[in-house]
Amino acid sequence: MKTIKEIAPAYSDYAVAMRRTFHQHPEASMQETWTCAKICQELRDMGIRHQVVAGTGVVATLGRGDGKTVMLRADMDALTVTEETGLDFCSQQPGMMHACGHDGHMAMLLTAAKLLQEVEEQLAGTVKLFFQPGEEVGLGAKAMIAAGALEGVDGCFGIHLWSDIPTGKISVEAGPRMASADRFELTITGKSGHGSMPHQGADAVLAAAAVVMNLQQIASRRTDPLESAVVTVGTVEGGSRWNVLAGEAKLTGTTRTFSSEICRDFPAMIEQIATSTAMTYGATARLDYTPLLGPTVNDETCSAIAADAVRALCGEKALYHFERITGGEDFSYYLQEVPGCLAFVGIRSEEKGSTYPHHHEKFQMDEDALITGAALYAQFAVDFLAKF
Repeated sequence: MKTIKEIAPAYSDYAVAMRRTFHQHPEASMQETWTCAKICQELRDMGIRHQVVAGTGVVATLGRGDGKTVMLRADMDALTVTEETGLDFCSQQPGMMHACGHDGHMAMLLTAAKLLQEVEEQLAGTVKLFFQPGEEVGLGAKAMIAAGALEGVDGCFGIHLWSDIPTGKISVEAGPRMASADRFELTITGKSGHGSMPHQGADAVLAAAAVVMNLQQIASRRTDPLESAVVTVGTVEGGSRWNVLAGEAKLTGTTRTFSSEICRDFPAMIEQIATSTAMTYGATARLDYTPLLGPTVNDETCSAIAADAVRALCGEKALYHFERITGGEDFSYYLQEVPGCLAFVGIRSEEKGSTYPHHHEKFQMDEDALITGAALYAQFAVDFLAKF
């Protein structure tokens, strides 16, 4: 009986070809119609049963139909970035680019489907493959869950190719791995007037400036110093003319944390600080807070299964300690429902020029990592069904 490690090398060319095909055809979040059709075509060619869900998402199923069920996830959407890599398979869609590795994720999961077919008799249960739309806008995972795709799933596993990790190294640590990511908007309302007579009005810009500064006490004074908390104001808009006292100003920003408790408390803290600060300047503040993503927290048991899978495929030295990051991931929605693990698979190679960060117009990947990621998807599924 062959192992996944023995089978995988034969599918390396397929993984690379699929990645390059997807790279040439990037599509916007929740609009991945060509991508959806291509994935369905590949699954049909493999003879794997599948269905379209959540608009452009795809769920494929392998295994016996009894026992536990494990879900493997790849995201599908691209970014509004104009590619500058110079690759001969660069984006054919002006202003769109797979600059975050999702092309590789889909290629790896399709390759994992082929590997799982070859070891299907070893599966002690069912494997669901999720090709998920809309990760970049935080909508896809929620849409898949709302469509019922996660029903009956006992655990989940995802991979994010990562440009800060060397090729051949893989991080599967337990605990918080990526932060929450929420959006807020503050409207500061004062009283307009002539810039030469500020005492006759209430300067909304001045109040907004004070709010920006005072919000920083959330991280420095309102939360446990052993926890991470980020409050960033990204835009400030206010005023209509250089000599007119602004009657209104708007602030937009984001919050990040690895703590579910701090994530829950952010709106109340922001509102209290903004309201009291604005009042000091004779103005008022209104908060619109939009929760987007919760923290991505790996389950201990699933991380241990993933670590064993890495050892079986690549050896102990492939396991890599990678510090948690404050970027957000909508894989967190699945982890709120079932235990699971998000792995970071390295794609960084100085020699091959894959050193640019995610979302950069010159973002590239070392394609040698693709077959490793595909094998890891498949090995985790086999091991989870056997051990969990």
